[in-house]
Amino acid sequence: MVLDRPNPIGGVDVSGPVRDADLESFIAYHALPVRHGMTVGELARLFNAERNIHAELTVIPCEGWRRADFFDRTGLLWVNPSPNMRSLTEALLYPGVGLLEATNLATGRGTDTPFERVGAPWIDPRGLARALNELALPGVRFIPIRFKPNERQYAGTQCGGVQIAITDWKSFEPIGLGVGIAVTLRKLYPDAWKPDGFLKMAADHATDRALRDGRDVRAIQALWSRELDEFRTVRKRYLIYEHR
Repeated sequence: MVLDRPNPIGGVDVSGPVRDADLESFIAYHALPVRHGMTVGELARLFNAERNIHAELTVIPCEGWRRADFFDRTGLLWVNPSPNMRSLTEALLYPGVGLLEATNLATGRGTDTPFERVGAPWIDPRGLARALNELALPGVRFIPIRFKPNERQYAGTQCGGVQIAITDWKSFEPIGLGVGIAVTLRKLYPDAWKPDGFLKMAADHATDRALRDGRDVRAIQALWSRELDEFRTVRKRYLIYEHR
């Protein structure tokens, strides 16, 4: 029995690469895109059928939730879904910034704003902010900063980087953000930034190859079009809440 709850970053948008079959892991259980736009109850329905589990599953739906609603529209008390996800802003940034967590980039853990900043000792903050702002990614701007995390690979070390400011929640797309940062790091710091862990988080060989080959953000996003359409067709069978 699953007591359902809202997806805090909405139940409409679906984006990112769909996991390749050979990259199943603890963090990539099923062939889902990075942002699937489903609730835990809907995911349970999908897993139960698509993974041939055939459990006697009952999902108790949320009352009054609309698919397009972010958590701030629910009137519910925010409870951190993870110790380092302390706000709705951080939850929305995580699908993109989280793609970079297994690389040698600090992603804000060990600071007061996890996932709202990225950096490393070898980054020039003004240069990175300028390059990222020139991408003109929708709904986001970048502010040059220096910070010193107290955990992970750069604990106690001064890092240059950027603070990420969401300027328009409706147009902002977190996966495009994550890919944009990765593409820019690959271009500006081809020797210093180590992208080896990117594949683990993206779980898609084509995306990883395109990044290493120097493709731009939109070319990488175009790789996902067909598989996202196929996923939406499967996903539709397990949705509980209407989009209205």
